[in-house]
Order: sequence, then structure tokens, then C-alpha cells
Amino acid sequence: MTTESTAFATLPLSAAMLANLDALGYASMTPIQARSLPVILKGQDLIAQAKTGSGKTAAFGIGLLNPLNPRYFGCQALVLCPTRELADQVAKELRRLARAEDNIKILTLCGGVSLGPQIASLEHGAHIIVGTPGRIQQHLDKGTLVLGGLNTLVLDEADRMLDMGFYDAIASILERTPARRQTLLFSATYPAGIEQLAAAFMRQPQQVKVESLHADNQIEQRFIEIDAAQRLEAVTRVLGHFRPQSCVAFCFTKQQCEDVVAHLQAKGIVAQALHGDLEQRDRDQVLALFANRSTSVLVATDVAARGLDIDGLDMVINVELARDAEIHVHRVGRTGRAGEKGLAVSLVAPAEAHRAQAIEQLQRQPLRWEQLDSLKNKGGEPLLPAMSTLAIAAGRKDKLRPGDILGALTGDAGIPGSQVGKIAIFDFQAYVAVERGVAKQALQRLNSGKIKGRALKVRIV
Repeated sequence: MTTESTAFATLPLSAAMLANLDALGYASMTPIQARSLPVILKGQDLIAQAKTGSGKTAAFGIGLLNPLNPRYFGCQALVLCPTRELADQVAKELRRLARAEDNIKILTLCGGVSLGPQIASLEHGAHIIVGTPGRIQQHLDKGTLVLGGLNTLVLDEADRMLDMGFYDAIASILERTPARRQTLLFSATYPAGIEQLAAAFMRQPQQVKVESLHADNQIEQRFIEIDAAQRLEAVTRVLGHFRPQSCVAFCFTKQQCEDVVAHLQAKGIVAQALHGDLEQRDRDQVLALFANRSTSVLVATDVAARGLDIDGLDMVINVELARDAEIHVHRVGRTGRAGEKGLAVSLVAPAEAHRAQAIEQLQRQPLRWEQLDSLKNKGGEPLLPAMSTLAIAAGRKDKLRPGDILGALTGDAGIPGSQVGKIAIFDFQAYVAVERGVAKQALQRLNSGKIKGRALKVRIV
């Protein structure tokens, strides 16, 4: 493929948009952008098979901004996402892409937060709305969201929304949109529910598929035969041998997640569970702890881990093989991103042998098998993360900003800035990572001092 055909300038985009893409460092189109944007910009419906990290958000983002009229303050584009994290991530990317135009308003509407403030924001009008199906449906039922002026509807990670049981909610939203809208559907896999949606709600959609197999040299995969009874012990063995700084262990059920976490914690390994039954507040906390490096192992179900944007993930462990080979490829693709090498270790009990065969067929190459007893525990120390997290009982709604926390730590608490890690602020709660060795000192000083002139409760998570 020549560079010409992947240049954004070959597309019918405004000079302002092209200049903004250049400023954002979008040098040339990714395969999914090169194949889907010409279709999108012609106003056709599209079904695109592409995974997270392929550049799909920019593809539909550029597409939905193109026909937007900034002077009309009604909802002209609606993006449906499976989780609040993904919706936040998409909205962030759309805001960057929208900088070419003056005053484009983008609003996120997700569950887990109260309706009141969302209704107030909707009264001011918004050009683009990004949200989860359940909450969008609530606003449509209440009449607080009207979709009469909608041009573009995007279903992002449609397969996950269907996995999460959102088919009826999506259908009910689609029924309340203008017939002449453009519908763009993005999905990593192509289950039957998607064909059903397309048949019912899309007009002669064009189909685009981008090969999602990762560069084999980026991700090293190993498969280990185990007896089902050895599963928990095998996870500990794998962690003790490879000693990753950050690892996601994939499970099937909430119960399996809880069992793995209990087993690891008993062995002194800092692990947290992420599954669909967590309250939003607990989910925010688990993700903040993992992102800031104060949890070594995130034990997650496929649905809960969807839309996680994790940088620098050393390793993925499949506690049990995925039931679908494409989901396996998706799980494994979480590691080895951004040019880093990644490792994926899969535990396979005899009953799962057919799943391993399906993966081998999809990847078109033999799997690399290893024996469990070849793994030796390196270094007797338990796997301790580099950071500890302090939770502060105040957040965005209390006007708390990252600078206030950093200032309190480096000023009164006397912690060097180099020992402070990521800061995450939620509506009523904030988390800051500090190096493990200074955590107690930071806790004492913050609890006896003030943050932004107020004495706030701080605890080590």
C-alpha cells in the first residue's frame, strides 16, 4: 500500500480538520480508517470488524463530525458504548478531534451516576452524545433526550453490548431515531445478534474487516497443560515464575474471579477482582489501583474488562481458555501494545483441548506447549507492586483538582514529586499513588495537614 492512499488529505475533509489531525500527530490512516472512512464520508451504513486499539474511534469520530452543524444545538450524533470507561475514553478522543470546529458540545450519559445533573446538561443542548444503552433509553423514556435531528448513530463494541444483554435496549433506541440516519457498527467479533440488528435497522451496510491477529513477534504465547484441580495453584506458579509488574488474569465467572483473588491474596500477592456485579464506585477504585501500579494482578471477566485501556500490560493469563477463539485473540491482544513485547500464558485442562485446537486453527500455527513443573519460583519475595494508593474522601464535586493533591503531598507532606504516581479523581473520591516506601509517611502527613485548606479523610487502600 503506498503512503498516498493512507494520507488523510486524500479524503474530502475540511482544511481545519486536516490541520487538526496533523497537530494531533495522526500521520497516516490505520488500516481500519483507510477502509472505513471513504464509506462513512459517503453517508453509507457500515459494519466494521475491528478491535480496540485499531484506530476505530478516530474513524467514526472523523465521520460523525463531518456533517455536523455547530449552530444547531440538538443531538446530531449518538455513540452507544458497553461501559462507562469506554464512553469516557470515546468522548475524550472526540473532543480532541472536534477542536477543529468552534464550540462543539459533547456529553456523556452513563449509568452509575444520578440523572439530575445529566438532565440539566441536556437542557443546554449537545451536538454529540456518548453513552451506555440503559441510560440513553432512560432519557428517551423520560423525554429528556430527543433524537429528531440525529444524522449518525454509532454502535461501538457492538458484540460486547450484546453479550451484556443490551439487545432490547439498543433496538428500542434505534426505533426512536429518524429513518434517514446513518448507522455505523463496530465490533471485534461477529455474533448472530449483530446480523439480526443489521437486518432490522441498517440500510445496505458496507462490510469492512481488518485482520486483527497481532504481529506474532510482539506477543509470545505459551500454553500449559493442567488438571482442573490445579488451576488456582497454577496461576500462582505462573506469576512466581514470570513476575510481571502488571497482569490481567481472565476468568469466566464472577465466582472464578473471587476464588482466584482469594487464593492470590492468601499467598501475599496484591490482586483485585473486576466483574459485572461491582458497584460503579468499587469498579472505579479497582481500575484506579490497577492503572496506577498499586495492584499487580487484575482478575477480570471478559465483559468487565471490555473497553479497558491499559498501557504497558506485561502479561495476560487465561485462567481458563476462552470459549471462542476470536475472544482469545482479543484477550491476548491486551498485552504487547505500543511497541512493547507482551506475554500471554493460557492454562488448559483436558476438557478444554477442543478450544485450544480452535485457537490453533484461527492462528494458523502450532501452539507452544509447556509443562507446569518447568516453572520455577524466581525470587522468594512475594510479588509486591511498586506503588501504594491513598484514597481521599473528596472529589470532582468538591472542586478537588490533581494539582491540589500533588501540592499537599510535595509541600506540607514533604514527599518528592518523583515518588508520586498517577492521580485519579472521581465525583466524590480521589486516588493518588505514592511509592510503597513513603505511603505511611504520606498518609500521616495528609491526615494531620490540609488539602486545599480543608482537613480531608485519607486512607491507604
